Amino acid sequence: MSKRKNRISGKVYEYLTEVYGESSAQKYLNFVQENPSVYVRVNTLKTSRESLVKKLSERYGIKTDHFDVLPDALKFNEQEEDLGKTLEIALGYYYIQGFSSMLPPLVLNPTSNEKVLDLCSAPGSKTTQIAELMSNKGTFIVNDIQLDRIKALVYNLDRLNIANIGVIHSKGEILSKYFQNYFDKILVDAPCSSLGIMQKRTKVNKIWTIEKVNRLHDLQVRLLVSAIKMLKIGGEIVYSTCTLAPEENELVIDKILRKYPVDILKFDLPVKHRNAFTNYKGEELHPDLKFGVRILPWEADSDGFFMIKLCKTAETKPFGEPVYKESYTHEFLKPDDKKISKHLLSVSERFGIDEKEFYNYNYILKRRDVFFINKDWQSENLGLFHRIGTKFGTIDKHDELVLHTNAAQIFDSHITKNIYQVKDQEELGIYLAGQLIKNDMVEKGQYVVKYNNYVLGTAVVSTTGIKSRFPRSKRTQKIKLGNF
Repeated sequence: MSKRKNRISGKVYEYLTEVYGESSAQKYLNFVQENPSVYVRVNTLKTSRESLVKKLSERYGIKTDHFDVLPDALKFNEQEEDLGKTLEIALGYYYIQGFSSMLPPLVLNPTSNEKVLDLCSAPGSKTTQIAELMSNKGTFIVNDIQLDRIKALVYNLDRLNIANIGVIHSKGEILSKYFQNYFDKILVDAPCSSLGIMQKRTKVNKIWTIEKVNRLHDLQVRLLVSAIKMLKIGGEIVYSTCTLAPEENELVIDKILRKYPVDILKFDLPVKHRNAFTNYKGEELHPDLKFGVRILPWEADSDGFFMIKLCKTAETKPFGEPVYKESYTHEFLKPDDKKISKHLLSVSERFGIDEKEFYNYNYILKRRDVFFINKDWQSENLGLFHRIGTKFGTIDKHDELVLHTNAAQIFDSHITKNIYQVKDQEELGIYLAGQLIKNDMVEKGQYVVKYNNYVLGTAVVSTTGIKSRFPRSKRTQKIKLGNF
């Protein structure tokens, strides 16, 4: 790897020396001056690792490094700049993500018959991974406090075709007044000082202070308390951060263990790691903290991370009386409800989709927009949600449902009629830009657009041509088409 100019500031170096020793501080200094390795997570809802490796090699000349630590992860050298520009990443076949970041969802180990919460979810790397582990089923609720990060989250959910998530925009530390003893599993990937990811986020070096660490400690405790109150007895929490500071890790957990009914659970990791501290600056901490895990970036060639797994052992005092927030904008519909059933029949007839496929979902009518979510997702607090599920379509002025690209991609293999096959890369570029393909050989109406075996999205054919309905949010991404 080539060297970069990225030195650790004096205050960071002094802190790392104090906590880990001068030898480790020097190793981190050397590490952050290297260009970071690049990892991707394969979206197993859409493809396999083997298939993706083949496509990246044949179409773009992108070769993977040998990496067998995680079954759905790939590693690349720093020269693979095209990884963020392929058609496959635009269509959600993979997600660029540090491999250390992939570990907390694996430790959480969610299943499709559980109620799961991601308390601090944006921009969605771990969120989408959890949804994949749940096979796009079950009740998955995610939250973030920052609206601009919510937008990034929704973009990634749609790009990877996630359909089992309700998105909340709220302070995580007050969410327990809406959900009490409710979830089976919760991920608390807490906001932190990011001391473990300085190699790729160099601004951390300039803004890091111990005062900021202490402020974050207080927030992290409040978030974790909220999560414990929302958890069922016997339920599990994974607490994780991408910082190396014990003040944000061991000291948070030690404080929680003194006041709340949780035990620390053991877990295994397939990567090199160290046990968490049980003594810090001469202070004895809870002995079970030894089951917590720290990944040091210079040992893993990835981000630094802390993880610990907790189990709730007894009732907790609720955060006041439970609050139910009714929805005045979301109308939750079963597929046989007459408000939606006629539109499902129309889509079935137009695209040759077996109507029974639509019974795997419920539908949310929000004015004239229709969203859909897996049928086993449930929540009584519909008014709390920023968005539920993903876009199915829009009911136009003629009372006809215009199918959305997200729905076309999810029903991919079930679509058998009214498919327009893009002829060449010129037409492909026009479609991805949201423009008009001039073609007078196709009958009018709605179409699903495909290129080779990929469902790109939907289009409407009129007398002027084939008008792309590729989502506007995806059109700004530069896409390299490769050798198809």
